[in-house]
Amino acid sequence: MPFRRKLRKGMTAAEVALWVMIKDRQLVGERFRRQFSVGHYILDFYCPKYKLAIELDGAGHFTDEGKEYDANRTEYLNSVGIRVIRFENIEVFNYPMQ
Repeated sequence: MPFRRKLRKGMTAAEVALWVMIKDRQLVGERFRRQFSVGHYILDFYCPKYKLAIELDGAGHFTDEGKEYDANRTEYLNSVGIRVIRFENIEVFNYPMQ
């Protein structure tokens, strides 16, 4: 998937920071994948064992269009059994995992 590859190579600073914290099973020993496809959506980070998506939200997510898109996306992901948690980009820097 060329678009996923492009997203992986062009991760935001917040995505890079979170990836450094969770890659290589650093978060309670669980594996996360980055830029993982589900349907026609690409998740920022995904833990297959728990069917958990972690999404990082920048400014584009706080517009009316962004909020509507995210709500539809979350509804779809929930319908296929995936739980979604969201963090603002700034939270990754202000509250890093210890």
